[in-house]
Formats: sequence, structure tokens, C-alpha cells
Amino acid sequence: MANQNPLPLYDKFLLKYTFSRVMDSFTLLFLLLLLGYRILYINNYPFPWLVAFLCESWFTFIWVVTMSTKWTPAYTITHLDRLLLREHELPALDLFVTTADPGLEPPIITVNTVLSLLALDYPANKLACYVSDDGCSPLTFYALVEASKFAKLWVPFCKKYNVQVRAPFRYFCDENAVSNIEESPEFYQEWLRMKEEYGYLKSKIENASQNPLPLVGEFAIFSSTNHKNHSTIIKVIWENKENLLDALPHIIYISREKKLDHPHQYKAGAMNVLTRVSGMMTNAPFILNLDCDMHVNNPKIALHALCILLDSKGEKEVAFVQCPQQFYDGLKDDPFGNQLVALFVYLGGGFGGLQGMLYAGTNCFHRRKVIYGLSPDHDDIQNRKKGDDVVNEMEVVFGTSKRFIESATHALEGKTFTRIDNLCNTLETAKKVASCTYEYGTAWGKQVGWIYGSTSEDVLTGLDIHTRGWRSEMCSPDPLAFMGCSPQDNIVSMIQQKRWASGLFDILLSKHNPFLGFLYGKLQFREALGYFWILSWALRSVPEICYAALPAYCILTNSNFLPEKLWIHAALFVTYNISTISESLKTGLSIRTWWNNQKMMRITTMSAWFFGFLAILLKLLRISEPVFEITQKIDQSSNNGRFSFNESPIFLPSTTILFVQLTALATSLFGWATRVGSGLGYGPGEVFCSAYLVACYLPFFKGLFGTGKHGIPLSIIFKSVMLIVESTNPELNRETEKNFVELFLEDLKVREAKALKKQRHVNVVVLESKKIVIQEWERRD
Repeated sequence: MANQNPLPLYDKFLLKYTFSRVMDSFTLLFLLLLLGYRILYINNYPFPWLVAFLCESWFTFIWVVTMSTKWTPAYTITHLDRLLLREHELPALDLFVTTADPGLEPPIITVNTVLSLLALDYPANKLACYVSDDGCSPLTFYALVEASKFAKLWVPFCKKYNVQVRAPFRYFCDENAVSNIEESPEFYQEWLRMKEEYGYLKSKIENASQNPLPLVGEFAIFSSTNHKNHSTIIKVIWENKENLLDALPHIIYISREKKLDHPHQYKAGAMNVLTRVSGMMTNAPFILNLDCDMHVNNPKIALHALCILLDSKGEKEVAFVQCPQQFYDGLKDDPFGNQLVALFVYLGGGFGGLQGMLYAGTNCFHRRKVIYGLSPDHDDIQNRKKGDDVVNEMEVVFGTSKRFIESATHALEGKTFTRIDNLCNTLETAKKVASCTYEYGTAWGKQVGWIYGSTSEDVLTGLDIHTRGWRSEMCSPDPLAFMGCSPQDNIVSMIQQKRWASGLFDILLSKHNPFLGFLYGKLQFREALGYFWILSWALRSVPEICYAALPAYCILTNSNFLPEKLWIHAALFVTYNISTISESLKTGLSIRTWWNNQKMMRITTMSAWFFGFLAILLKLLRISEPVFEITQKIDQSSNNGRFSFNESPIFLPSTTILFVQLTALATSLFGWATRVGSGLGYGPGEVFCSAYLVACYLPFFKGLFGTGKHGIPLSIIFKSVMLIVESTNPELNRETEKNFVELFLEDLKVREAKALKKQRHVNVVVLESKKIVIQEWERRD
């Protein structure tokens, strides 16, 4: 749809966070002063100074990258009134929902996401909802069938009364839901009916999850399936055959073919199957993809996103529109640091002022022709000649399905795809493109579709799109576009962070490195720096662990890595914290939330990100491949924010760091360190750093004394102690152990002597008192 209206459909505004810029600049200044000081005096100090210099050089580089990304933030404002003037021209939109495990991702959550999509404020005859079930679960299919029946009541109710939150499980848990809408008797009766019907739907799904479904009728196809080995299953659950504006959109269930001897490429493979199957059926020019736990929070979000994608400038430049991830069930003060509020505001806004926001894997509107590999300057497609060579070329790129090649050609040329009167007629050809062998010898996963090669397929795909020269935009309407379920404990959060870190680091070491995209592609330099900021998460763990070990090492060996005059370090510490506190407060967060984010950054970097680093290291050594771990998506609102622990090795680095710091503080407190010449030993700076790290690892300190799931397992504690002993230099270990034993025994002797002397004094006092009492009694007698 060309934009004939001279008025833009959206505007973009640059922001200036002056205070944040000033504080960030001071932080950089102090970092440079620190490096200069290190260089001037590095020959006069021991080995720890060299390690500190290398680590601080890395921190300075990362800070420059961070500043570059944040420096020119921007935001967009959409104009729905201008778009609605051409409401009859609105394009079709395909909706993708992905789920993979009915145990970790309960079908009731997927159902609510689907229901919220079906109720979008958008013409129903231009919507089609595709649900990818990589778990091949009859329960998920059953839940969707039952949800389609409830949707025939729910969608008209939402649109009639302009319901804001259209995921029923969120709508009915809001005590103010009734009072927020006109309280007419008719509405109240319908509201009660909807609540009763949703309760009935929920109970049916719960009963089905507890009692095996009879695999007969339309469920018979699941009788001989295994979630890792099965043929393609595509079911048209509901079809808007009459093409009505106010009916229910199409609902299609897809479980792609899987074979044990064929790689299925995780979520990226599922997204590519959805793209091909939808291309055979509806072939909408735009695609919205959501994770199963992200429901629509703003029913007009499709219109907001299309304001950007259909704008005269956006049509030529913008490949996708990313909406921020926010969570409805976030714990108070964000104890696990996983709600990412300030991150989206400052760094997300910063990307908005560059080539565009990263693709986050969900909450994203895509242009189909871009997914098919089109570049923004490729304007000669409509002039391409037809012929056998072109057909052969298309087969090499898109596969051998003539029907799909036809649909892809229409998408690339911007033509309207001929509507299919009966979707069931396309099932056989759709199953062909969903087979696990269809992609062999094609460009899928390489130049077309979601790109393979990383467990962070979202960032990799977005990077490939940006490298082709496309831009992206962030869309943050009020109210927020989507809301999701956040990880409800630190274990799930750690697993998620590890998967992200390993996948991102994998991209950094591949041919998709952003700096190669800048040199040989069309990726802007500052956008490349922004990508490096996120792709280097795993790499950051190494210098951070080394730097965290320095205070304890210096205390234990009575050396130093900080100068006697600490004004540079003190100024750097104060400036950085003022900057981050101000950013948190401006985004509506509390001081406690800021502190939780700070401590979780230390914990996450030195545990989850470090294991992500090790995972890719093992991959490079051809020892093992990174595993795509699905995280649990269950609302556990009873969680009080306490840390949980298990025997996973991911807790080993943090436990070890805590033990080392506690040992160092005990050494300093009791004066056990070996004596050295004046000015060469550790000082208050090293003690403060060690104490700061203990404060960051306070949840682990509590875990040492916790019980059950809130206590660190003895196996982790034992491994941590053994790791400390074995990693110490043998000679130094013997000397230190000897000194510690001697000092400890000597200290015990001193304490015993003092106690004995005190006891003797008490005994003498008691004896003297008795003598005085006896003498007094004798005198009286």
C-alpha cells in the first residue's frame, strides 16, 4: 500500500539526556585518568597492577561502546488518525506464536496469547494466526480447539465493550475490570458469562493435562507421534471462509516434521516453517511473531506498527518494528534483575537513534519480503524477466515447491496474493514445505528466513537484516504493546542468561561478526559497536572474574593493585553509581531495584555469562555443542524473591568468589597476612572492594546458612573449596597453608592463655571474696 498522503504516518524525535551524558563523560574521563596512572607507574608495582591495567583497559573500551550506543536516543510517535483514513487499504497480517514444551510452557498460557491476538483491533478477514508446536502435543492442539470455541464469545465481547487487556487470564484477575467500563446491567451479565466460560475453558484444559486425551477422531494423528520423531501435522482449527470483517480470524496449528537424524535448528527452524506454510496459505506482506507467553496488552498495536511500516519513508527503509518486552508478574524491586526496564529505555532508545533496535525474538512486526532476503536498494525485482533460469534460481533459494515460489515472487514484487477460498486445499503442499528435508540445498537459514548458526537466532537474524542496509524502529505506545511472564526465580533467569550469552558470543566469533558487516556490508559503524556491546556478554566474564579476584589476592599475599591515594577510583565509583541511580529513578525504579540490578549484574556476569563463554569454548574445541534450553513459563507469584539453589555447576563460580572474598576479609580482620615493606602491602581500597563483592553476593552468603532449595548444596560448597585449593600455586599454597595454620594455632594459644588468665583472675576474686565473707562471719561470731 503506497502512502499517497503527504503527511507522515509517524515522527521520530531525538532526545538529549544531558545529565546522563555529563555523568557518562566524567566516568570515561576517570577511566582514562586511571589508565594513564597505571601506565606511568606500572613498573614500580607488582604483578596485580598489570592484571588490573588489562582489565581496566577492557572496561574502558566497553564503556566507550556503551556511551556510543546510548549517546543519541530517539523515540517514535505514530499517527493512527492518518492511517485510519485509509482503513480499507490495510494490508493482511500473519500472526506467529511459537511453543515447544507443554510442560514448561503450559497450554493455558499459549491459549491466552492466541486469544489476545484474535481480538486485535484489526479487520478479522486480514488476520491469520499460526501456532507452531515443537512439542507435537495433543494437549496443545486440544487447548487451541477449545480456545477457538471460547474465542467466538470472547472476541465480540472485547470489541463491543472496548476491553483493554484481551488476555482473559489477566483481564479477570483485575479487580477493577468491571469498574473501568460502563457498569450497565447488560455488560455485567455478559462479564459474568465470560468469566464463567473462561473458567470452564481453563478447567477443561487442566483436566486434559491430568488425564490422557483419547487419541481418536481429529486427535488420531497424534497416536503414533514422538515429539522428536514425527511427520508434519497441520490442522486448520478455524477458517473465516466468508471473509467477514467481524468474524474470527483463521487459526492454524502446525507441528513441523522432525527426524532424529535431521537437525531441526530450534526456534529458527520453527519460524522458517511458519513462514513457508503461511506463505502457501495467506502470504500476508507483514508478520507479527510472539513467544507463547507474550500477550497483547494494547489492542491497537498492529495499527501503531503499520504506521511505521507503511509510511512513505518507512516503506523504503524499515525492515521490522520491535516493541519492548515488559512483564506483568515482575517481583517487587526486581530481585533477580531480569525485568530490563532501564535497559530498554536507555540502550533501546540509543539503538533507536542509530540504524535501529535489535530484533529481540518476540513482539516484532516483520516485512515478509525482507525475511525473503530482499535488500532496500533492490528495486529491480519487478523488472526481472521470466524464464527457466529465474525459476531455477528461485528453486535454489526457496526450494522446489512451485506453489511456494509463486507466493514468494508475489511477496517480493509487492503484489497482493490471491485469496484462497478453502485453506484445507493447501494442506498437502503446505506439509511438503514443512518437512525436515525441504531446506536441503536451499538458502533457508543462510540468506533467507531466520538465520541458523546460533541459539540466539533472533539477534543473528536482525544483524543480517541490518547488514543488508535496512533500518528498524522501536514502537512503545501507551499502554505498552505486549506483556509477558518473567523468570520467577534466579535459576530460570540464569539458564536464560547462559543461553543468551553463549548464542551471542557464537555470533561474535562467526562470519556474522558486526565489524565484518561494517567493512563488507551496510552496517553502520556505531550500530556495529552497539551489536558488539551485546555480543560480548560472555567475553566480559573473563576480565570481570580476574578483576574480582584481585582484592582477595592482594589481601592474602599482602600486595596491592590500588594506589595509596584512591581519589581516581573513588571518583570513578561515585560518578558511575550516581549515573546509574539517576537512570533508574528517571524510569520510575526504586533505589532497591537499582541495587538489585547492580548486584545481579555482578552475579550474572561471573556465573551465567561465564558458562556461556565456556560453552562456546568447548564448541570451538569440538568437545560439545551449546544446548538450547527452554525456560519455564509458569506464573509463580508466591515467590518472595529469595534465591534458590541446586547442584548445577552454574553456582560454582559465585560460591567460589564469595569464599575467596570472605577468606580475604578474615585475613585482614585478624591480621594473618604476611608482612612486607612499607607501602607495598594492601590498603583500605582492597578491603573495600572485597567487602563490596561480599555485599553483591549476599544472596549466596545467605545460601550458606539456608535450608532446602534456599540453601547452597554441600556438593557445590565442597567443589568450591576444592577449586580454591587446587587452583592455588603449590608452593604458595604450602606456605600460605603453613602460615595460616601457624597463625591460627598461635591465635588459639593466645586466646586460651587470655581465657585462662581471665579464669584465674575470676577464681582469685572468688577465693578472696569467700575469705572476706568467712572473716566477716567469724568477726561477727
